[in-house]
Amino acid sequence: MLAVVAGLTAGPVDVRALDRVVEQSMKAWGVPGCSIAIVQNDQVLLVKGYGVKELGKPEKVTPETIFAIGSTSKAFTTAGMAMLVDEGKMNWDDPVRKHVEFFKLMDPMANELVTLRDLVTHRTGLSRNDLLWYNSPWSREEIIRKVAFIKPTAPFRTLWQYQNIMFATAGFAVGKAAGTSWEEFTQKRIFDPLGMKSTSMTTINIEKTPDHATPHVKNRQKAVQTTQWRNLDSISPAGGINSTATDMAQWLRLQLGDGAMGARRLISVKNTREMHTPQMVVRPEDWGRGYNPETNQMSYGLAWSIQDYRGMHVVSHGGAIDGFRATVTLIPKERLGIVVLANLGEDNMPEALRWMILDQMMGLSARDWNEMLIDRGRKQEETQETSEKLIEEKRQKFSKPSKSLEHYTGTYEEPAYGRALVMLDDGKLRFTWSNYRGSLDHYHYDTFRVRAPRMNGLARFELNANGDVTSLEMLGVEFTKVTP
Repeated sequence: MLAVVAGLTAGPVDVRALDRVVEQSMKAWGVPGCSIAIVQNDQVLLVKGYGVKELGKPEKVTPETIFAIGSTSKAFTTAGMAMLVDEGKMNWDDPVRKHVEFFKLMDPMANELVTLRDLVTHRTGLSRNDLLWYNSPWSREEIIRKVAFIKPTAPFRTLWQYQNIMFATAGFAVGKAAGTSWEEFTQKRIFDPLGMKSTSMTTINIEKTPDHATPHVKNRQKAVQTTQWRNLDSISPAGGINSTATDMAQWLRLQLGDGAMGARRLISVKNTREMHTPQMVVRPEDWGRGYNPETNQMSYGLAWSIQDYRGMHVVSHGGAIDGFRATVTLIPKERLGIVVLANLGEDNMPEALRWMILDQMMGLSARDWNEMLIDRGRKQEETQETSEKLIEEKRQKFSKPSKSLEHYTGTYEEPAYGRALVMLDDGKLRFTWSNYRGSLDHYHYDTFRVRAPRMNGLARFELNANGDVTSLEMLGVEFTKVTP
């Protein structure tokens, strides 16, 4: 399926040339399927699907195929906030506790001064701590309450640090201020007015729909394989929306129309532009200097990244979750927008493709962004491999644990991360924490290697002067032993 509308100042979209760029990009990255939407001057220039929904199966991606859009969901949360600010029910600089009374931060100054604006600009002083929500058993409110016990990694408002739980909190605040839930508000105030009929905020029924993409990942041998849809209900305001190219084209129209789509206004011009206005400086290395060689300055707005690109002012955001990648890109001066949705996780195909589409549409000299970003990813892998080798080189291979393994077993607790249980099974230490199960393989002395999905790293047991095991440092936090 394809929809094309001529509308660019320089002429209609060259579909054949665009097809070549998309197909080259998909082949270079090994992406099974993707869909794109291009909008300019309030006109949908093109929506089109490419490739297949699932590797090895014949069903083609269409403009109506549903993909997870990951963190591009964040802008829907700030759009809801902007609507409430327009109505006087909320202010960007309201104290967070005006709307989420139980919200607390460990740093006393941050706890006293933190505002809604701080939540959605990644400047609270907290780093990611993603395992508190990823594959966790805790509800949205429980996760937000845990924030009170997370140690800051930077002084308040001094450093941009990406933080998903803060957006979950912002969504919670939207629901409270509106007298409903974030989900209901977003459905009635954004999706319904924009006609985003296939867009949803949960994966519960996605796999039952007839036109949805299957998520894919690359295994250790770089072979593409399918994976499961990841349920993100607990963190949905930060990354849980699922959508289509057709629906996302309407979202582009709203953003490029300064809060209006056609004759219908949903958000004031003032607050739409506030979302696209720099709020926090982002050091290029914090968002990947090597991935942005054409960018000189970068900042973060209200759920939007803002940068220069070859002389253009660009407002964008990426999204990533198990088996999916997405990017939404706005060129406000040209009233031009591009959406790329792909069903292969982790890789930077959507970023490479959006730059190549933009270069083509703006008549700029072509650059092989596929080659550049693939090479950059390869260098990152080499750096990681070097780091792993260094860790192994530092290992004191002939050392032994200070105690016999049964002394390390027991229950360990941490205020934010909860309870971890260490047990001895068939002569080997194993652990359970959150929804994770894994092993602790001896590395050297009282340090063990953590072996579990997304938890590979080192864990260190601490002993007191009497030789008793008292704590476990794992996941960057210290769990205190409470029972043997």
